[in-house]
Amino acid sequence: MAAERAAAYIRARTGPSAPTPVCGIVLGSGLGGLADRIEGAVRIPFAEVPGFPTATVAGHAGQVLVGMLGGRPVIAMAGRFHMYEGHDAALSALPVRVMHALGVPVYLASNAAGGVRRTFNPGDLMVIADHINLMFRNPLFGAVEPGDERFPDMSAPYDAALRALLHECARATGTTLQDGVYCGLTGPTYETPAEVRMLERLGVDAVGMSTVPEVIVARAIGMRVAAVSCITNKAAGLSVAPLDHAEVMEAGRAVAGRFEALITEFVRRLP
Repeated sequence: MAAERAAAYIRARTGPSAPTPVCGIVLGSGLGGLADRIEGAVRIPFAEVPGFPTATVAGHAGQVLVGMLGGRPVIAMAGRFHMYEGHDAALSALPVRVMHALGVPVYLASNAAGGVRRTFNPGDLMVIADHINLMFRNPLFGAVEPGDERFPDMSAPYDAALRALLHECARATGTTLQDGVYCGLTGPTYETPAEVRMLERLGVDAVGMSTVPEVIVARAIGMRVAAVSCITNKAAGLSVAPLDHAEVMEAGRAVAGRFEALITEFVRRLP
């Protein structure tokens, strides 16, 4: 299996005495600064990991990092694989399978997202309470992988206790957090104003181009999941300004300190 081969390579690079990570983290666009807080990190370029493609998106360093965060062992992906890069949904979620093969029990996703909720502003942080999959792709399509459920339950994809822990950590670090529904679309175009009006009526609070395939796989293989969106812009039609990736990156940099403090405290407090 591709996940086992990649996990074996990472184990070989980190050494047999490396502790099992308590959390696997994926860093979205503009949020890669957390990688610099990982102490003693072994940095492995995506291109060196069997089965991993290289990262092509600005703001994604394209590295696997294994080290210590908040005094706890973690594995982090500085970047991810998006379907709009030409990858299928299963490959987009492969890093989650690799983390699971390494014994990681908790998956924490982060992403940059457009704010559909009208009260959201750039720089807000949202804990994902639920999602809507409008990518019209499912990473579990096809033959059942060993250890997967054929029909995994998705009634609570985002772990309630982990969401509560994120809010505890937000209070401890002086960070304001919202809760909301994330919608995944394939991109790479941003949404039209008409599409944003549709999403608003469907109950969506934030929209982006990632995360959903990863969460589906994580739940299918029994990992606990939490996720945080950085609201980088108001979605199309809610602001007069045109959208561009530079704005996403700038918003990520602006929120970096609060985001990094939140995630570090979350890892520190994981049971």
